[in-house]
Amino acid sequence: MQGRMSTKPRIEPYMVFADAKGNIYDHPELLMLCSRAGELSTPRPDELIPLPEGSEFFLLPGRAALGLDPETGRVEELDEADGLAVAVFASPAHTLSATAAYRTRPGAPVLPLFAYGALGFFEGRFYICAKRVDQDRRQEFGHIPCERIENGARKLLADLPGNRLARHLTSCALTYGCPAARNLALGRFEAPLPTSRVCNARCVGCISLQPEDSGFPSTQNRITFKPSQKEIADIMLRHQSKEKRPIFSYGQGCEGEPLTEAPLIAAATARFRKAGGRGTVNVNTNASLTDAMPRIAEAGVDSIRVSLNSARKQTYEAYYRPNGYGFEDVKKSILAAKAAGLFVSLNLLFLPGFTDGENEWEALNALVADTRLDFIQMRNLNLDPELALGVVAGIDPGPCMGLTNFMKRLGKQNPWLRFGYFNPYIEAAGER
Repeated sequence: MQGRMSTKPRIEPYMVFADAKGNIYDHPELLMLCSRAGELSTPRPDELIPLPEGSEFFLLPGRAALGLDPETGRVEELDEADGLAVAVFASPAHTLSATAAYRTRPGAPVLPLFAYGALGFFEGRFYICAKRVDQDRRQEFGHIPCERIENGARKLLADLPGNRLARHLTSCALTYGCPAARNLALGRFEAPLPTSRVCNARCVGCISLQPEDSGFPSTQNRITFKPSQKEIADIMLRHQSKEKRPIFSYGQGCEGEPLTEAPLIAAATARFRKAGGRGTVNVNTNASLTDAMPRIAEAGVDSIRVSLNSARKQTYEAYYRPNGYGFEDVKKSILAAKAAGLFVSLNLLFLPGFTDGENEWEALNALVADTRLDFIQMRNLNLDPELALGVVAGIDPGPCMGLTNFMKRLGKQNPWLRFGYFNPYIEAAGER
């Protein structure tokens, strides 16, 4: 008996490029190419999805668009006058499985701190190489008028006069468009609680502090003061009065390493819990300070999210450039957090073609199995792709398996493990 023929049409997107004025076009003949750790290929059929709402287009200065000639099988480069490469920054909840294909010309600037997804066009629609890894809509704002956010920010300041942290987060919402700060202004989902002015790592892609010679600026300013426990707890109590399932997160993009202020976090959280505070209290951290885990758990913290680009020491330390700790301390902290009853997530900074390499997967699988951590947030590494590959130059990730296989294999090997994009709400949080 013959097998049933598939009736699903094959999607073969054409290359997208821009002219010198920034107008975006699809090429009539050349097909879309994508890049995985510098290796060019056409997209895999199972990774193409329509461009998600809320995504942003980027023109890539000094970078020529590349496409595939289907007749000759050759990679073609458009000329400098009208062949500028275009990429897309996928909306939250989506993880890129490939980056844009281009050729960098001499003198091209370093790209800012965003992720640069491959983009194509087919039958009236844009397509990207990505996977939606979380159905949560907490960072979708397309249907919310700007006036509502502005009014919410003003109401926050009016309700908490003199609260420096409220004033700082209002600026984050209105000046930098921080999604977490906008949600605080709207009184929904997850509230940010930045606390730390310093950090014990020098991440290449740090979004709050960059040296002058980095070639690109940080995307937001780091907090310049130490909030009091009352200022923190007051924001938490106000937010829980507006959100039925509140999440509170220390360790936002506008600060350093929150565990350097572990005593403050513990005191503020304990004050919140003593006042009847409910919901999930989370710390986004590099997990460098193992001794802090029991203390914050006892105070009422429910979960930690550990930032990680790799479970291999050499790869990890090349990017994080730790000061006073090493990758071994990160694993110890995860084990200590689990022993203290904390829910543990990884904030996995995914670089297509590298993170999903066989060698990288094996190390991550071993870390998950050894620690029995609970959750992996599949985040995109926001860094110029060529700079990112330069950081890990000489480190062999192994053969690329693709994002979908990467997640499937991890889930099969570790059946308790869950995947997503955002910090999850922990049921019965704070009842210890």
